[in-house]
Amino acid sequence: MQRRNFLASALATGSLAASTRATALGTDPAARHAKGSDRSYMLGLLDRMASPVLGPMSQGRLQAAFKPELSPTWDGRNPKVAYLECFARLMAGIAPWLSLPDDNSDESRLNSRLREQALASYTHSVDPGSADYLLWKPEPQALVDSAYYTNALLRAPKQLWEPLSAVTKKRLIDEIKDLRRVSPPYQNWLLFAAMNEAFLLSIGEQWDPMRIDLAIRKINEWYVGDGWYGDGPRFHFDHYGGYVIHSMLVEILEILVATNAKFNSLDTVALLDQAYKRMQRYGQHLERLIGPDGSYAPIGRSLTYRTAVFQPLGLLAWRKKLPAALPEGQVRSATVAAQQAIFRFPSNFDANGYLTIGFTGHLPTLGDIYSNAGSMYITSESLVALGLPASDSYWTAPALDWTSKKAFSGQPFPKDYYVDY
Repeated sequence: MQRRNFLASALATGSLAASTRATALGTDPAARHAKGSDRSYMLGLLDRMASPVLGPMSQGRLQAAFKPELSPTWDGRNPKVAYLECFARLMAGIAPWLSLPDDNSDESRLNSRLREQALASYTHSVDPGSADYLLWKPEPQALVDSAYYTNALLRAPKQLWEPLSAVTKKRLIDEIKDLRRVSPPYQNWLLFAAMNEAFLLSIGEQWDPMRIDLAIRKINEWYVGDGWYGDGPRFHFDHYGGYVIHSMLVEILEILVATNAKFNSLDTVALLDQAYKRMQRYGQHLERLIGPDGSYAPIGRSLTYRTAVFQPLGLLAWRKKLPAALPEGQVRSATVAAQQAIFRFPSNFDANGYLTIGFTGHLPTLGDIYSNAGSMYITSESLVALGLPASDSYWTAPALDWTSKKAFSGQPFPKDYYVDY
């Protein structure tokens, strides 16, 4: 108990040294399965990712403190795209947790600190006079990461959008609208443009229905069955369903339903129901892909995004829409096992505490032509379930073995069948 109190206090004050944090994030199975330790482990990951970014950026010093590594095959774009990637992707992953109400716990004090730093960082991000003004133009990459930037605001509007000053809000809206200059390629990029329009709709701003309409129609045209979407007209066997497609499609449709937006012939209520069913089926596949030791299939593009692949499981948990085939204790155990399989390697973070290009540690040759250390912060998307309070059944349910662990230890496990929705 004393150790847990020390850890919570240190997290709340941001005082943990890198070596101490690494110890706190250890992989002893017995310790992990102690009551509350799965959440403590994930909170440790969140703090380790967020504090080195939000602390400096809240003071306008991130670009001075963080010099992101570039992929060996870097395509020559302005390397300052890394800062928008880093901040936006981090915020999308931790926004659900930042939306939790305050209480008197050590976790809440950590939450309050990071939330205040995030608000200050949003201010710097759109202030042309700040050293941490982000690279909104001219690189098309800004469209990608603007969607994670606005997705975070949609996930925690009361905590991250409403407190911003009128000046910051106007600057932010102007930057998002200006990104309409970017013509997205016919792949998952359509969802980035649509996410920005959904955000504008949610705050009562002028929005472009056609960008949303096109994205929804094309993504559904590219559905290949059994919970899997193609990324464009050709199927890619990779993890982009987890990184982007399932979650963004669902969250865009949620805004359309919540605002009762009427602009075309789309039945958004039926489409949202369908999208959730497909994401639930995809979630079943994700859970089965996690091996008995927490390892999972390293397939396709953007492997360096690490555990971001499990975003759909976290979103389903946060929305209380996990299917009956995926009990909460089972999903929680599987997700943490996958996180531990990756983050047990110290070189996932550099000497200054920033994420490195790699998979199980620093492996820069795995980087794609667009990969930089800022890109890696999308791995925070595996922390979405922290948006559920510690008292929620997701955290209090007994730990359960996941499908592959059952299968390879001689236990009974459920069969698996194709679905037609």
